[in-house]
Amino acid sequence: MNFFSWTKFNPSPEWFEQPQRILIVDDEARIRSSLRLLLDGVGREILECSTGSDAIAILKSQEIALVLLDINLPDISGLDVMEWITKFKKPTAVIMVSADESIDSAIRALRNGVVEFVRKPSELDKIQHKVDNALHRSRLERSHALMTARLEQSERLHRFLVENSPDLIYTLDPKGCFMFINGRVESLLGYSRGELIGCKYTTIVHDEDVDQAQYAFTERRSDNRATTNVEVRLKCKNNNYRHFESRHIVAMLSAMGVYDDSSDQQNSLTRHFMGTYGVARDITERKIAEETISFQALHDHLTHLPNRRLFKDRLDLSITQSTRYGGLVGVMFIDLDRFKLVNDTHGHAEGDELLKNVALRLRNCMRAGDTLARQGGDEFTVLLPDLFHAEDASIIAEKILDELKAPFYVRGQEFRATASIGIAVYPRDGDNADVLLKNADIAMYKVKANGKNDYMFFSAEMNACYHERISLENELRQAIQESEFELHYQPQISVSGDRIVGLEALIRWRHPLHGLLNPSSFIDMAEEAGLICDITDWVLAEACGQMAKWREMGMDDLRISVNVSPLEFDRNDVVERIACNIKKFNLPANVLEIEITENLLLQDVSGVIDKMRLLRDRGVRISIDDFGTRYSSLNYLRRFPISTIKIDQSFVKDLAEEKRISPIIHAIVGIARGFGLHLVAEGVETNFQMKTLNELGCDEMQGFLFSKPVPAAEVELLLRDSTSNISAVVS
Repeated sequence: MNFFSWTKFNPSPEWFEQPQRILIVDDEARIRSSLRLLLDGVGREILECSTGSDAIAILKSQEIALVLLDINLPDISGLDVMEWITKFKKPTAVIMVSADESIDSAIRALRNGVVEFVRKPSELDKIQHKVDNALHRSRLERSHALMTARLEQSERLHRFLVENSPDLIYTLDPKGCFMFINGRVESLLGYSRGELIGCKYTTIVHDEDVDQAQYAFTERRSDNRATTNVEVRLKCKNNNYRHFESRHIVAMLSAMGVYDDSSDQQNSLTRHFMGTYGVARDITERKIAEETISFQALHDHLTHLPNRRLFKDRLDLSITQSTRYGGLVGVMFIDLDRFKLVNDTHGHAEGDELLKNVALRLRNCMRAGDTLARQGGDEFTVLLPDLFHAEDASIIAEKILDELKAPFYVRGQEFRATASIGIAVYPRDGDNADVLLKNADIAMYKVKANGKNDYMFFSAEMNACYHERISLENELRQAIQESEFELHYQPQISVSGDRIVGLEALIRWRHPLHGLLNPSSFIDMAEEAGLICDITDWVLAEACGQMAKWREMGMDDLRISVNVSPLEFDRNDVVERIACNIKKFNLPANVLEIEITENLLLQDVSGVIDKMRLLRDRGVRISIDDFGTRYSSLNYLRRFPISTIKIDQSFVKDLAEEKRISPIIHAIVGIARGFGLHLVAEGVETNFQMKTLNELGCDEMQGFLFSKPVPAAEVELLLRDSTSNISAVVS
């Protein structure tokens, strides 16, 4: 109900400050004129008329404070006018002025509310005094009416605010029982007011908060020391709770003592305590929001495990306790092996689901006091406090590896996840959290380097290797800036044509201290450090630029092969970066061949196929390096736009006098023919291998039998003498 619909006419104070209107009703003009002269003054407005009908018309249209009314009027009686005033409850005082000697008229007039009866002309000398009294009495009555209306309005407003307040408002008697509680209790806690009136406050207080709530609900202080903003849990009746599985709300409580105003306010010993007045505000939603924000700040949103911040806080605490009371603290760094394969093959949604399932299994391996946290990506950390021996951590590590042996299911297919685990122990392997985490991480990478799916404790030797690796990485960054790289080229020859038909560009790093380094010593590190793109750009520009020079020298029937990291195909700009070098050096697109490994094909995602198809559409050749050494599939030969496959040197090495037949090479040759693919064999070192490969159907090959990788200057010599040199080898 709207509060304003409760209010009635309520005159303002200004209404009472208006001039007091006096209406003189008499059919004798002389009397009216005399009374006007007699009563006129400051703050008064004199009106007059001669008939009862005119009087009623004026009373209808204006507020009249006092009417001087003659009984005998030409149309209707003054008593009839008086009865009309009474009937319609006009707030007007009436003094009857009449020459009528009848006592009955006076009695009738007084019964209808006339305040005075003045007879004319004998009592007109008293009229001024009687008018003053009547007006004064009228002003007092109206002032009282205003005060009463204001009090009623204030009471209505107070009741409206209390009953419609979003807060719980209540009063308790001195024994702590409810004397009043507003209707909010029904929607907030599910109790009706009738159920609580006369009951003790403990009826609605959570059992665990009764002692804490006692001081607030029995508050006697009424000054600034009174209870404010005390959190108390209030019980909900039956199934009225709304928040998760909670059967209570959280309320912010303020309360104060209430005393009898008639008692001695200065002496607290004599003041009469009447009870406690309190307000309880529901802050459940706010508390839930605060807890959610706090949880999210300290936990991983995907697995709901502690995040690195919370993990570090707990690790710091465990180190402090270990220092004080003894014992060891173990730290594990866990990295999932081959997790990227799931993300690339099935998408990040399936990868996230796998991470959640892995987290559930890892939890099952923990002790009660251990902490499992997610560092980010597919990395987890474990805190193992209160170890008696460092080797005790291996029990947990073995349990984790064993737990991961059971397959996971990704889109209905089995996936066997393995993990590499590094372990560091306080105080042996570090004296603070950062050092322990770093050393556990180093041990984990050592496991990965040794074949993965295992655990290893940190050792000082690992740290030396780590620092060496960090130093080498910094030197690699500097090598990119200082252009310390150079390209060597290994010829690819055609046995039947007795000539060089192509060159594979192979990067070398001329290290200031270690000399010439092969790519195997730094490419993996470049990929992990995010430097591979800069190196790829340098190799493409150098190889294409060198090819342009050779073509200017008349050597225009060559192709050049460049190895490209699978990570490059994660970038959207890989096609343009390759194509721009062809355009820059004005080369036919088919002289450039991009060599990729089978790892890229394992991703089997549409984005990779699209990028490869764009390259092929521009004329760039694509070759699969190390074919057959990993997870070769005839399906990807059909789906991917490949132009060449290379027989890996491991299969070539198997060719020997005593083992003349190679089923694998024979199969690869058949596959190449069946799919119409170009075929190149690498790692050819003997005449027997060359002849056997040629007999099996492979015409193009490279290896030390023909030439090792050499600088560009030496390539030019080989190109000039290629026919005679190759003929000598073949013969």
